[in-house]
Amino acid sequence: MDDMSGPHVIRGSVSLPEAELMWRFSRSSGPGGQHVNTSDSQVELRFDLARSEALPEVWKRRALERLSGRLVDGVVTVRASEHRSQWRNRETAAVRLAALLAEATAPPPKPRRATRIPRGINERRLREKKQRSDTKRGRSGRDWG
Repeated sequence: MDDMSGPHVIRGSVSLPEAELMWRFSRSSGPGGQHVNTSDSQVELRFDLARSEALPEVWKRRALERLSGRLVDGVVTVRASEHRSQWRNRETAAVRLAALLAEATAPPPKPRRATRIPRGINERRLREKKQRSDTKRGRSGRDWG
């Protein structure tokens, strides 16, 4: 049960180090009959982003900045309780954390380069507007209706 289904890759060759993950288990809320009262199937996964050695420094800075609203003392927390099995909830939480970190460490998008609209396109648009206007103006004559 301690062995997960493999390293959860954040991006490239960087993955979540099992040694830096802190797990906590508790009883899930909601329906489930007798089973829910006896098993600690809810999973809380904590990852100390501020002190982690697994992420490159640039990624860590970027993630700390982007996840600042979710962090408590530099620690990001993810919960999973949708499955009845603790093992499946562990998998879900680890995948969710890896996806969150992948998004937070992604490089910023390239800035948009402003481009000019070609003159031909603008002229065609104005010509079509003029045609439409003439068509509608032609409908307002007295001989209609």
